[in-house]
Amino acid sequence: MSNYKKQPFIPMIQKTSTLVGLAVLSIACFTFSVNNKVIDVSPTYDLKVKAAQLMKKGMEELKQARMEKSIFVDLENDPNETGLVGSPFSLITTDEGDLDAKLTTLDPNFSAALVELYYRAGLKSGDTVAVLLTGSMPGGNIAALTACKTMGITPVTITSVGASQWGANHEDFTWLDMENILFQKSIISNRSIAASIGGRNDLGRLLSPKGRDLIRKNIADHELPIIHYNRLKNNIQERLKQFSSILPIKSYDAFINVGGGVASLGTSFNHKLLPPGVILRNHITDITRPGGIEGVLSHFAKQNVPVVHILNIKSLTESLNLPFAPIPIPDIGSGKLYANETYNLIITFLAFMVVAGAVVGVGFHSKKRIKEHLLQHEPDSLL
Repeated sequence: MSNYKKQPFIPMIQKTSTLVGLAVLSIACFTFSVNNKVIDVSPTYDLKVKAAQLMKKGMEELKQARMEKSIFVDLENDPNETGLVGSPFSLITTDEGDLDAKLTTLDPNFSAALVELYYRAGLKSGDTVAVLLTGSMPGGNIAALTACKTMGITPVTITSVGASQWGANHEDFTWLDMENILFQKSIISNRSIAASIGGRNDLGRLLSPKGRDLIRKNIADHELPIIHYNRLKNNIQERLKQFSSILPIKSYDAFINVGGGVASLGTSFNHKLLPPGVILRNHITDITRPGGIEGVLSHFAKQNVPVVHILNIKSLTESLNLPFAPIPIPDIGSGKLYANETYNLIITFLAFMVVAGAVVGVGFHSKKRIKEHLLQHEPDSLL
């Protein structure tokens, strides 16, 4: 009894020193794991940097051209001073627009995002893609075409000239004007093969007669065939005919859609239900409704042609780890789009095994000592 009072039996697992030791070991292993992360560099890192640099150069060329036309930067609505943010109203403005979305696409890193989407769609150098653009999102247009140029992809492009708010909606600086400058400066590899007015029913129904005349003149000035039938369905068919004159629809390696042009999306589904990014055939089948008009996008998707859909910009940036409407514009090559910092799984696993082994070891040793102690039949045991 006196020996027990001098030195009572306490299992290791109940000793303060053991618990403190386990806590210190756990903290040490956690700290070691946290401080030994690895950088997971994107397999398309170099292409992304080149694409972003090319887009940046293109934006600088367009800004310079705009300054020469005495169209100055709106510092309030264009805080990054790109010179490519349009106005809230003009004669060729077709609809409302989201300024933050336009600012997001005017980040050169958005071209790197298109490289990522093209990579996910399986595109490679030498491929040919069909592209539908509108004037609503000049940053998205530049990104799509500079990404093609960087990756060695040939775009076959048709444009709807009308633009929503904050887009390429200046009458004397339309998307076709921008496109021509970029082509002349070798920023993009191809110009549009045809163009339409755009807007409601692809006929500019909500524009004034003056606005429609301005767009028709702009298309004529660029010596492009105009797509202008009295019915939306015919305008869609004409686009398919134009694309088919270059390649059969099913032979295109992808279809790229930038913006919410009705000729591209049609009226057979609510475009808000269509996820941005890479789209496959089943995405279209699940949301179509009877009685609507199928757009060009649906026709390509149903031929099993991969689709890259650039709309719903906030949702798209979240999926690609891009900032939304960044001020200022982030540096090229920085961010999770280019490289993602992750935990070293080997070190993390080893740290876990060390801590788990220590806990199991202490528990096993304590169980063994308790069993031995009970076998001695000591009535004064703490247990």
